[in-house]
Amino acid sequence: MNIDVQLLKSFGVTNEGGNPAGAVLNAAGLTDEQKKAISKEVGYSETAFVEKSDKADFKVTFFTPTDEVDLCGHATIATYALLFQKGLVKSGRYTQELKAGVLGIEINNTGLVVMDQSLPIFSDVINDNDIRDIFKNYEGINNLDAEIVSTGLRDIMLPVKNRKELFALSPDFNSISALNRRTNSIGVHAFTLDTIDPDAIAHCRNFAPLYGIPEESATGSSNGALACYLFKHGKLEGKSLTNMKFEQGYSMNKPSEIFVTLQINNNQIRKVQVGGRAIQFGERKIEI
Repeated sequence: MNIDVQLLKSFGVTNEGGNPAGAVLNAAGLTDEQKKAISKEVGYSETAFVEKSDKADFKVTFFTPTDEVDLCGHATIATYALLFQKGLVKSGRYTQELKAGVLGIEINNTGLVVMDQSLPIFSDVINDNDIRDIFKNYEGINNLDAEIVSTGLRDIMLPVKNRKELFALSPDFNSISALNRRTNSIGVHAFTLDTIDPDAIAHCRNFAPLYGIPEESATGSSNGALACYLFKHGKLEGKSLTNMKFEQGYSMNKPSEIFVTLQINNNQIRKVQVGGRAIQFGERKIEI
């Protein structure tokens, strides 16, 4: 049986930028092992598989080359951008059944895809010694700790002093994987408030070797969690919380931008949305 896999890039600033993902639009009947095998053959950090749902407009599952993950921001953006570009959906609001829950998705008439994320869960603060086992000569930001935050995926938010220090990070991937296993988290989302675009909120790098991703050029879900972390710690005061820009991928020569919106009521986060665009650049047929 041949499976058509559409190839897209999400969140790119240039043609070289963005985060590639695969998308299978008719995944009905595929087993988890087949999905994993397809994702491994595609070779990107995640591939999305779309099926009918009895709970929502669509059911979407996400597989890395090694495992299934509950949620993937850039592959979600790729999937719905593809559905829109192929004329399979119109602009509007939809629901999607994910392992992370039933979440909303919105497509505007320009093709910008905005996805709802789960409300944030703030969890463990990570010991500095654990961080220095992974990143030698690590320099953080005063009054900010490494902390696990989830808006669907538990990720470690790691504050870094400036872009020079961020780009100099050379992680021990085995130590990251060990820390993620111990804390039931998915990766490390390192960031600095020292941005290229003065209007951007943060500049980021994301490491998830436990799931076969040494570094990722654009991570939607992690930047949603980061926006919540920054709000909690008072780093968004005086800023518009609509379509906040997060920079990522520049360390990989794959410049990317992710947009996050927070809705606040009584100083509490009531809604988290992550948005971006995607372009299709190819297609593969994979035999299973």
